[in-house]
Amino acid sequence: MQDTFEMLEELLEQEQFELLFPKENGAQAEWECYETYENNEGKQGEKDSLARVGKEKIPGDIRLVYLMNDAVESFLIFRDARLTGSYLENYEGPLKSSLSQEGDEYILVVWQGENVVTLFFRMLDLEVYLYNYGEIGHFWVPGYEYLRLLEYQIAILRDKYDYLGENYCTDIEKQLVHLADFPPLNYTCYPAVPEKYLVPRGDGWRPTKAAIDVMIELAKEVKDKSLVGALRFYRLFHHRWVTKRIAKMLHQAKHQQLVALISNKVIKGTCGYPRRHFDNPTDNELKDQMTKAEKLQKKLRLNGLKTEIYREEPFTTAKDSLEFHVYLMIDEKCGKNRYVRIEEVK
Repeated sequence: MQDTFEMLEELLEQEQFELLFPKENGAQAEWECYETYENNEGKQGEKDSLARVGKEKIPGDIRLVYLMNDAVESFLIFRDARLTGSYLENYEGPLKSSLSQEGDEYILVVWQGENVVTLFFRMLDLEVYLYNYGEIGHFWVPGYEYLRLLEYQIAILRDKYDYLGENYCTDIEKQLVHLADFPPLNYTCYPAVPEKYLVPRGDGWRPTKAAIDVMIELAKEVKDKSLVGALRFYRLFHHRWVTKRIAKMLHQAKHQQLVALISNKVIKGTCGYPRRHFDNPTDNELKDQMTKAEKLQKKLRLNGLKTEIYREEPFTTAKDSLEFHVYLMIDEKCGKNRYVRIEEVK
Protein backbone atom coordinates (compact mmCIF):
# COMPACT_ATOMS: atom_id res chain seq x y z
CA MET A 1 0.00 0.00 0.00
CA GLN A 2 1.16 3.52 -0.73
CA ASP A 3 2.42 5.85 1.96
CA THR A 4 -0.23 8.40 2.96
CA PHE A 5 1.93 11.26 1.69
CA GLU A 6 2.17 9.52 -1.69
CA MET A 7 -1.63 9.28 -1.67
CA LEU A 8 -1.86 12.99 -0.93
CA GLU A 9 0.53 13.79 -3.77
CA GLU A 10 -1.50 11.61 -6.14
CA LEU A 11 -4.75 13.40 -5.25
CA LEU A 12 -3.25 16.84 -5.71
CA GLU A 13 -1.74 15.85 -9.06
CA GLN A 14 -5.27 14.86 -10.11
CA GLU A 15 -6.45 18.29 -8.88
CA GLN A 16 -8.66 16.69 -6.22
CA PHE A 17 -8.97 18.57 -2.93
CA GLU A 18 -12.29 18.05 -1.14
CA LEU A 19 -12.09 18.75 2.60
CA LEU A 20 -14.59 17.61 5.23
CA PHE A 21 -14.76 19.51 8.47
CA PRO A 22 -15.75 17.84 11.76
CA LYS A 23 -18.82 19.07 13.57
CA GLU A 24 -20.10 18.61 17.09
CA ASN A 25 -23.87 18.28 17.49
CA GLY A 26 -24.38 19.87 14.11
CA ALA A 27 -22.70 23.08 15.28
CA GLN A 28 -19.24 24.43 14.58
CA ALA A 29 -16.15 22.37 13.95
CA GLU A 30 -13.57 21.52 16.62
CA TRP A 31 -11.48 24.38 15.33
CA GLU A 32 -13.42 27.55 14.78
CA CYS A 33 -14.53 28.29 11.27
CA TYR A 34 -17.40 30.11 9.66
CA GLU A 35 -18.91 30.28 6.21
CA THR A 36 -18.79 33.39 4.11
CA TYR A 37 -18.96 34.30 0.47
CA GLU A 38 -15.97 35.81 -1.25
CA ASN A 39 -15.50 37.28 -4.67
CA ASN A 40 -12.55 36.55 -6.91
CA GLU A 41 -10.54 39.40 -5.39
CA GLY A 42 -10.72 37.74 -1.99
CA LYS A 43 -12.95 40.46 -0.55
CA GLN A 44 -16.13 39.65 1.27
CA GLY A 45 -19.00 40.62 -1.01
CA GLU A 46 -20.63 39.11 -4.07
CA LYS A 47 -21.53 35.44 -3.94
CA ASP A 48 -19.06 33.88 -6.37
CA SER A 49 -18.01 30.82 -4.39
CA LEU A 50 -18.63 29.41 -0.97
CA ALA A 51 -15.58 29.63 1.27
CA ARG A 52 -14.56 28.48 4.71
CA VAL A 53 -12.27 30.86 6.52
CA GLY A 54 -10.25 29.32 9.32
CA LYS A 55 -9.07 30.98 12.50
CA GLU A 56 -6.17 29.43 14.36
CA LYS A 57 -8.05 28.32 17.46
CA ILE A 58 -8.28 24.73 18.68
CA PRO A 59 -6.52 22.17 16.42
CA GLY A 60 -8.67 19.27 15.24
CA ASP A 61 -8.82 16.58 12.57
CA ILE A 62 -9.74 17.49 9.00
CA ARG A 63 -10.57 14.87 6.39
CA LEU A 64 -9.59 14.94 2.74
CA VAL A 65 -11.74 12.71 0.52
CA TYR A 66 -9.54 10.01 -1.01
CA LEU A 67 -11.67 7.33 -2.72
CA MET A 68 -15.47 7.36 -2.56
CA ASN A 69 -17.65 4.84 -4.34
CA ASP A 70 -20.22 2.18 -3.48
CA ALA A 71 -17.46 -0.20 -2.34
CA VAL A 72 -15.46 2.12 -0.12
CA GLU A 73 -15.43 5.49 1.62
CA SER A 74 -11.88 6.53 2.43
CA PHE A 75 -10.14 9.66 3.64
CA LEU A 76 -6.76 11.10 4.42
CA ILE A 77 -6.92 12.65 7.89
CA PHE A 78 -4.86 15.69 8.79
CA ARG A 79 -4.28 15.21 12.54
CA ASP A 80 -4.13 18.21 14.90
CA ALA A 81 -4.86 20.44 11.93
CA ARG A 82 -5.19 24.20 11.72
CA LEU A 83 -6.39 26.06 8.65
CA THR A 84 -5.62 29.60 7.55
CA GLY A 85 -6.82 31.41 4.51
CA SER A 86 -10.10 30.43 2.84
CA TYR A 87 -11.10 27.07 1.41
CA LEU A 88 -13.46 27.24 -1.58
CA GLU A 89 -15.83 24.31 -1.12
CA ASN A 90 -17.34 24.36 -4.62
CA TYR A 91 -14.15 25.22 -6.49
CA GLU A 92 -13.54 23.42 -9.78
CA GLY A 93 -10.37 24.39 -11.57
CA PRO A 94 -6.59 24.06 -11.57
CA LEU A 95 -4.72 23.43 -8.32
CA LYS A 96 -1.15 24.11 -7.29
CA SER A 97 0.32 22.94 -4.01
CA SER A 98 3.46 22.75 -1.92
CA LEU A 99 4.29 20.64 1.14
CA SER A 100 7.00 21.43 3.65
CA GLN A 101 7.93 20.55 7.21
CA GLU A 102 9.00 22.72 10.11
CA GLY A 103 9.93 20.76 13.22
CA ASP A 104 7.19 18.24 13.97
CA GLU A 105 4.59 20.12 11.91
CA TYR A 106 3.79 19.80 8.21
CA ILE A 107 2.58 22.74 6.14
CA LEU A 108 0.42 22.17 3.06
CA VAL A 109 -0.31 25.21 0.89
CA VAL A 110 -2.93 24.83 -1.83
CA TRP A 111 -3.76 27.42 -4.48
CA GLN A 112 -7.32 27.18 -5.79
CA GLY A 113 -6.77 29.54 -8.68
CA GLU A 114 -5.79 32.82 -6.98
CA ASN A 115 -7.23 31.69 -3.65
CA VAL A 116 -4.78 30.30 -1.06
CA VAL A 117 -5.52 27.91 1.81
CA THR A 118 -2.88 26.63 4.24
CA LEU A 119 -3.13 23.53 6.42
CA PHE A 120 -0.83 22.97 9.37
CA PHE A 121 -0.89 19.38 10.68
CA ARG A 122 1.20 16.88 12.63
CA MET A 123 0.25 13.50 11.12
CA LEU A 124 -1.46 12.18 7.99
CA ASP A 125 -3.50 9.00 8.47
CA LEU A 126 -5.70 6.87 6.24
CA GLU A 127 -9.28 6.03 7.27
CA VAL A 128 -11.15 3.36 5.29
CA TYR A 129 -14.71 2.04 5.45
CA LEU A 130 -15.50 -0.97 3.23
CA TYR A 131 -19.08 -1.79 2.20
CA ASN A 132 -21.06 -4.55 0.54
CA TYR A 133 -21.65 -3.47 -3.06
CA GLY A 134 -22.92 -6.80 -4.39
CA GLU A 135 -26.50 -5.61 -3.84
CA ILE A 136 -25.94 -2.12 -5.25
CA GLY A 137 -27.23 -1.30 -8.73
CA HIS A 138 -27.41 1.81 -10.90
CA PHE A 139 -29.42 1.73 -14.08
CA TRP A 140 -28.37 4.84 -15.92
CA VAL A 141 -28.05 3.26 -19.39
CA PRO A 142 -30.79 1.06 -20.88
CA GLY A 143 -30.16 -2.29 -22.54
CA TYR A 144 -28.48 -5.43 -21.19
CA GLU A 145 -28.58 -3.91 -17.71
CA TYR A 146 -27.26 -7.08 -16.08
CA LEU A 147 -23.99 -6.75 -18.01
CA ARG A 148 -23.70 -3.00 -17.35
CA LEU A 149 -24.23 -3.78 -13.67
CA LEU A 150 -21.26 -6.18 -13.71
CA GLU A 151 -19.18 -3.60 -15.56
CA TYR A 152 -19.92 -1.05 -12.84
CA GLN A 153 -19.23 -3.42 -9.96
CA ILE A 154 -15.93 -4.55 -11.46
CA ALA A 155 -14.92 -0.95 -12.23
CA ILE A 156 -15.38 0.24 -8.63
CA LEU A 157 -13.60 -2.89 -7.42
CA ARG A 158 -10.70 -1.99 -9.70
CA ASP A 159 -10.58 1.53 -8.22
CA LYS A 160 -10.49 0.06 -4.72
CA TYR A 161 -7.70 -2.32 -5.73
CA ASP A 162 -5.65 0.40 -7.47
CA TYR A 163 -6.04 3.09 -4.80
CA LEU A 164 -5.94 0.99 -1.62
CA GLY A 165 -4.25 -2.27 -2.59
CA GLU A 166 -5.05 -5.97 -2.40
CA ASN A 167 -5.11 -5.98 1.40
CA TYR A 168 -8.53 -4.35 1.15
CA CYS A 169 -9.87 -7.06 -1.18
CA THR A 170 -11.17 -10.59 -0.64
CA ASP A 171 -9.71 -13.53 -2.56
CA ILE A 172 -12.71 -13.55 -4.90
CA GLU A 173 -12.30 -9.81 -5.54
CA LYS A 174 -8.62 -10.39 -6.37
CA GLN A 175 -9.77 -12.78 -9.09
CA LEU A 176 -12.59 -10.63 -10.48
CA VAL A 177 -10.61 -7.38 -10.53
CA HIS A 178 -8.78 -8.59 -13.65
CA LEU A 179 -12.04 -8.43 -15.60
CA ALA A 180 -11.74 -4.64 -15.68
CA ASP A 181 -9.19 -5.38 -18.43
CA PHE A 182 -11.58 -7.64 -20.37
CA PRO A 183 -13.04 -5.41 -23.13
CA PRO A 184 -16.11 -7.55 -23.94
CA LEU A 185 -17.36 -6.81 -20.41
CA ASN A 186 -15.80 -3.44 -19.62
CA TYR A 187 -16.88 0.12 -20.49
CA THR A 188 -15.97 -0.25 -24.18
CA CYS A 189 -18.90 -2.62 -24.80
CA TYR A 190 -21.24 -2.29 -21.81
CA PRO A 191 -20.69 1.12 -20.18
CA ALA A 192 -22.72 1.62 -17.01
CA VAL A 193 -22.72 5.41 -17.35
CA PRO A 194 -23.59 7.71 -20.29
CA GLU A 195 -20.70 8.46 -22.62
CA LYS A 196 -20.19 12.02 -21.37
CA TYR A 197 -19.38 10.67 -17.89
CA LEU A 198 -16.97 7.95 -19.02
CA VAL A 199 -13.40 8.13 -17.73
CA PRO A 200 -11.33 5.86 -20.01
CA ARG A 201 -8.62 3.74 -18.40
CA GLY A 202 -5.69 3.41 -20.81
CA ASP A 203 -6.52 1.41 -23.93
CA GLY A 204 -9.86 -0.08 -22.93
CA TRP A 205 -9.99 -2.21 -26.08
CA ARG A 206 -6.81 -4.14 -25.29
CA PRO A 207 -7.27 -7.17 -23.00
CA THR A 208 -4.65 -8.46 -20.60
CA LYS A 209 -3.61 -12.10 -20.49
CA ALA A 210 -4.71 -12.28 -16.86
CA ALA A 211 -8.21 -11.07 -17.78
CA ILE A 212 -8.65 -13.65 -20.52
CA ASP A 213 -7.24 -16.40 -18.29
CA VAL A 214 -9.82 -15.57 -15.59
CA MET A 215 -12.66 -15.66 -18.12
CA ILE A 216 -11.47 -19.01 -19.50
CA GLU A 217 -11.33 -20.38 -15.96
CA LEU A 218 -14.89 -19.18 -15.28
CA ALA A 219 -16.19 -20.50 -18.61
CA LYS A 220 -14.67 -23.91 -17.87
CA GLU A 221 -16.36 -23.89 -14.46
CA VAL A 222 -19.80 -23.74 -16.14
CA LYS A 223 -18.68 -26.05 -18.99
CA ASP A 224 -19.29 -23.43 -21.69
CA LYS A 225 -17.14 -25.02 -24.41
CA SER A 226 -18.01 -22.64 -27.23
CA LEU A 227 -17.08 -19.62 -25.15
CA VAL A 228 -13.85 -21.29 -24.00
CA GLY A 229 -12.93 -21.77 -27.66
CA ALA A 230 -13.74 -18.15 -28.51
CA LEU A 231 -11.66 -16.93 -25.56
CA ARG A 232 -8.67 -19.02 -26.61
CA PHE A 233 -8.89 -17.45 -30.06
CA TYR A 234 -9.18 -14.02 -28.40
CA ARG A 235 -5.99 -14.72 -26.46
CA LEU A 236 -4.16 -14.89 -29.79
CA PHE A 237 -6.03 -12.21 -31.74
CA HIS A 238 -7.18 -9.01 -29.99
CA HIS A 239 -9.01 -7.58 -32.99
CA ARG A 240 -11.92 -5.32 -32.20
CA TRP A 241 -14.32 -7.51 -34.16
CA VAL A 242 -13.38 -10.44 -31.91
CA THR A 243 -14.07 -8.29 -28.85
CA LYS A 244 -17.52 -7.39 -30.17
CA ARG A 245 -18.24 -11.01 -31.07
CA ILE A 246 -17.53 -12.19 -27.51
CA ALA A 247 -19.49 -9.23 -26.07
CA LYS A 248 -22.45 -10.39 -28.16
CA MET A 249 -22.08 -13.93 -26.82
CA LEU A 250 -22.36 -12.61 -23.25
CA HIS A 251 -25.96 -11.49 -23.76
CA GLN A 252 -27.05 -14.69 -25.52
CA ALA A 253 -29.27 -16.98 -23.49
CA LYS A 254 -27.02 -20.02 -23.92
CA HIS A 255 -24.14 -18.26 -22.13
CA GLN A 256 -26.08 -16.98 -19.12
CA GLN A 257 -24.63 -19.59 -16.77
CA LEU A 258 -21.31 -17.76 -17.05
CA VAL A 259 -22.93 -14.36 -16.42
CA ALA A 260 -24.76 -15.80 -13.40
CA LEU A 261 -21.50 -17.27 -12.08
CA ILE A 262 -19.77 -13.87 -12.21
CA SER A 263 -22.76 -12.18 -10.55
CA ASN A 264 -22.81 -14.78 -7.79
CA LYS A 265 -19.08 -14.38 -7.25
CA VAL A 266 -19.51 -10.62 -6.82
CA ILE A 267 -22.20 -11.27 -4.19
CA LYS A 268 -20.15 -13.96 -2.42
CA GLY A 269 -16.94 -11.91 -2.55
CA THR A 270 -18.59 -8.87 -0.93
CA CYS A 271 -21.06 -10.46 1.50
CA GLY A 272 -18.58 -10.17 4.38
CA TYR A 273 -18.61 -6.37 4.17
CA PRO A 274 -21.25 -4.46 6.15
CA ARG A 275 -24.14 -2.53 4.68
CA ARG A 276 -24.28 1.21 5.14
CA HIS A 277 -26.29 2.45 8.09
CA PHE A 278 -27.77 5.90 8.57
CA ASP A 279 -30.05 7.43 11.18
CA ASN A 280 -32.94 5.30 12.49
CA PRO A 281 -35.72 6.93 10.42
CA THR A 282 -33.69 6.49 7.22
CA ASP A 283 -32.77 2.89 8.03
CA ASN A 284 -36.41 2.11 8.80
CA GLU A 285 -37.58 3.68 5.55
CA LEU A 286 -35.09 1.61 3.55
CA LYS A 287 -36.10 -1.51 5.48
CA ASP A 288 -39.75 -0.91 4.55
CA GLN A 289 -38.82 -0.51 0.88
CA MET A 290 -36.74 -3.70 0.95
CA THR A 291 -39.57 -5.63 2.62
CA LYS A 292 -41.97 -4.49 -0.10
CA ALA A 293 -39.43 -5.46 -2.79
CA GLU A 294 -39.00 -8.93 -1.26
CA LYS A 295 -42.77 -9.50 -1.32
CA LEU A 296 -42.92 -8.48 -4.97
CA GLN A 297 -39.92 -10.66 -5.75
CA LYS A 298 -41.60 -13.68 -4.15
CA LYS A 299 -44.78 -13.09 -6.15
CA LEU A 300 -42.87 -12.77 -9.42
CA ARG A 301 -40.82 -15.89 -8.76
CA LEU A 302 -44.01 -17.86 -8.11
CA ASN A 303 -45.03 -16.81 -11.63
CA GLY A 304 -41.76 -18.22 -12.95
CA LEU A 305 -39.92 -14.92 -13.41
CA LYS A 306 -36.34 -14.69 -12.22
CA THR A 307 -36.08 -11.51 -10.14
CA GLU A 308 -33.22 -9.84 -8.27
CA ILE A 309 -33.30 -6.86 -5.88
CA TYR A 310 -30.83 -3.98 -6.08
CA ARG A 311 -30.67 -0.64 -4.34
CA GLU A 312 -29.06 2.78 -4.64
CA GLU A 313 -27.94 4.63 -1.53
CA PRO A 314 -25.95 7.77 -0.65
CA PHE A 315 -22.61 7.88 1.12
CA THR A 316 -22.58 7.88 4.91
CA THR A 317 -19.71 10.27 5.58
CA ALA A 318 -20.01 12.85 2.82
CA LYS A 319 -22.97 14.36 1.05
CA ASP A 320 -23.70 13.33 -2.51
CA SER A 321 -26.66 13.73 -4.84
CA LEU A 322 -27.94 10.15 -4.61
CA GLU A 323 -31.09 9.19 -2.75
CA PHE A 324 -32.42 5.79 -1.74
CA HIS A 325 -33.95 3.75 -4.53
CA VAL A 326 -34.88 0.07 -4.62
CA TYR A 327 -35.18 -1.77 -7.93
CA LEU A 328 -36.32 -5.13 -9.21
CA MET A 329 -34.39 -6.64 -12.11
CA ILE A 330 -36.92 -8.95 -13.78
CA ASP A 331 -35.99 -11.41 -16.50
CA GLU A 332 -38.15 -11.34 -19.59
CA LYS A 333 -38.89 -14.62 -21.32
CA CYS A 334 -35.69 -15.51 -23.14
CA GLY A 335 -35.39 -16.07 -26.83
CA LYS A 336 -31.93 -16.09 -28.36
CA ASN A 337 -30.87 -13.15 -26.17
CA ARG A 338 -31.49 -12.39 -22.53
CA TYR A 339 -33.43 -9.25 -21.73
CA VAL A 340 -34.47 -7.79 -18.39
CA ARG A 341 -36.71 -4.96 -17.29
CA ILE A 342 -36.04 -2.67 -14.35
CA GLU A 343 -38.85 -1.61 -12.04
CA GLU A 344 -38.42 0.82 -9.17
CA VAL A 345 -40.15 -0.07 -5.90
CA LYS A 346 -41.93 3.06 -4.71
